[in-house]
Amino acid sequence: MMAEAGADGPRLAELLALGRRLWEELEASTEPSSGAPAVQDKVRQGLDALKRAAAMVTQLELFSENEELEEVASADLKFMLLPALLGALTLKQVDLSKRREHLESAREHFLHFLKLCRNYGLCSFQLPSSTSSEDESRSSPAPQDPGQSTLLAMAKSRSAKIERYKQKKELENKLASMSSSVESGTADEDQIREFYILQIQKWIGTSLEEMESIEQELVILKSRDAARQSPAGSRGSPRPARTPVKPFILTRDAAQARVFGAGYPGLPTMTVDDWYEQRHKQGIVSTPQRVPGTSDEEMQKQQKETEEEEEEDDEEALRKARDWDDWKDTHPRGYGNRHNMG
Repeated sequence: MMAEAGADGPRLAELLALGRRLWEELEASTEPSSGAPAVQDKVRQGLDALKRAAAMVTQLELFSENEELEEVASADLKFMLLPALLGALTLKQVDLSKRREHLESAREHFLHFLKLCRNYGLCSFQLPSSTSSEDESRSSPAPQDPGQSTLLAMAKSRSAKIERYKQKKELENKLASMSSSVESGTADEDQIREFYILQIQKWIGTSLEEMESIEQELVILKSRDAARQSPAGSRGSPRPARTPVKPFILTRDAAQARVFGAGYPGLPTMTVDDWYEQRHKQGIVSTPQRVPGTSDEEMQKQQKETEEEEEEDDEEALRKARDWDDWKDTHPRGYGNRHNMG
C-alpha cells in the first residue's frame, strides 16, 4: 500500500523528511544539547513532526503483523524508521527532572521499532526479557551454573558488539555509495528498496546500542532515587551519647579530701582509692593481676619492703639537701674559682 498524502496539511513523507533532517543537523552539530535554546527548539520541532507522521502511519495501517516484507511497497519502507528516529530525538531532551521519563519513552520507541523489524524478518534476535512481556511468557531454559552463565553472556555480548560494529561500517559504506543515485531520482525500484532496507538494518544496530545505554543509565537513576528516599538513620546506627563527667577534686587521701572539700563546697571530692574503685566498677580499669604462686602474706611483705625503700630514699635525699645548704653557708659564691685572678 502506498502512503497517501494528507488533505489538509504536510504529507507523510514531508513530516518524515523534516524530522530526519533536524535529527541529522543535531547529530552533526558540535554544540551541546543543553547549550543554546535553539538546539532544544530543533528537538521539539523534530519530535512534533515525527509524532504526527507516526499517527498518520497508524491511521493508514501501513504495516501489519500478518504480511510479509515483499508485500510492503518500496516507497513505504522508509516509514518503518519512524519509531527509531523518535527514540533518538527523545534522548536529546535535557530536562533533568524528566530524564527517567525520557529514557523509558525512548526505550519504548526503540523496542517498537525492533519488534516491527523482527515481524518482517529483517532481523532475528531475542529481545530483552525485562522489556518484552512476550518473551517473559515463553518457557525459560534449563538452569545453568551462575558463573558459567555470566562468562557466556559476557563473551556473547562482546562478540555481538564486534559483529554489529563490522556490520555498521559495511552498511555505512554501501549507503554512502547509493545515496546520490537515490536522492537524485536516477535509481530504479530495486535499488531504492535495497537502500531503505540497508537504512533499516543500520538503525537496528543503533537501536540495540541505545537500549543498552538506556538500561545502564536507568540503573544509575534508580539507585540515586533510592538513596535519596532512604531515611538518614538507615545509613548507619548513630553512636551512643557519652554520659558527661561531673567535675570533682581528686585528692591523695581522706585528709586532703576534707580540706579541699571545705574550701570548695560546690565540687565533690574523691580520693585516689575512691576514683580507682569507681573506674573498676565501670570496667574501665582492670584489677592488677596476681603473680602465680604468690600468697597474700608475700604480697603484703613485698608491699611493705617497697614502702620502706621509698622512705629510706626520701631520708637520704633530705640528708643530702641539708648538707648542701650547710656547705653553701660556709662557702661564698665563687669560692675556689681563681682562674681569672692575678
